[in-house]
Amino acid sequence: MTLKVTRRQFFKLGAVGMATSSMAMMGFAPEPAVASIRHFKLTGAKITRSNCTYCSVGCGVLIYSRGDGAINSIDSIYHVEGDPDHPVSRGSLCPKGAGLLDYIQSESRLKYPQVREPGTDEWKRISWDEALTRIARHMKDDRDANFVDQDAEGNTVNHWTTTGMLAASASTNETAYLTQKIARSLGMVVLDNQARV
Repeated sequence: MTLKVTRRQFFKLGAVGMATSSMAMMGFAPEPAVASIRHFKLTGAKITRSNCTYCSVGCGVLIYSRGDGAINSIDSIYHVEGDPDHPVSRGSLCPKGAGLLDYIQSESRLKYPQVREPGTDEWKRISWDEALTRIARHMKDDRDANFVDQDAEGNTVNHWTTTGMLAASASTNETAYLTQKIARSLGMVVLDNQARV
């Protein structure tokens, strides 16, 4: 197929091209693309390495936050992605891990200890010191009341069967070892880990 252009059409096209190039030379051209600066959303962010909180795989994540750097200010987290340098996941995240930002910014996320007293239907906020003291007191009372020194045949068993421990699965081997040692030294026989939940 050949393009049929008359002599008159050829001169019209040439005049339009000449006018366009003349206007560009007089400054009516758009700015060159290289002159514009693109600000990336992660520029100037503080990067914190962490682990995903969902399962026992322990994938590494990079948490990007930004703040004004004041002493009592809390930086705003605005992006979470997989850590390519992490030996477990090498930057990959499952759908739950990829949605960590929604979990972090959720209004229903529990951010401090709460307690519901017996006979009430209200949760009230308490301090961390009070929460840990209450947990320790409940554990001590239950262990004193239910600790078994010997079984029916007189064998020493030192069991505490009415309380159990659910350990974190994304912790290090050293932390898991110490957690088990503490639980077993108290006599607990019910010990499990979050990966099975």
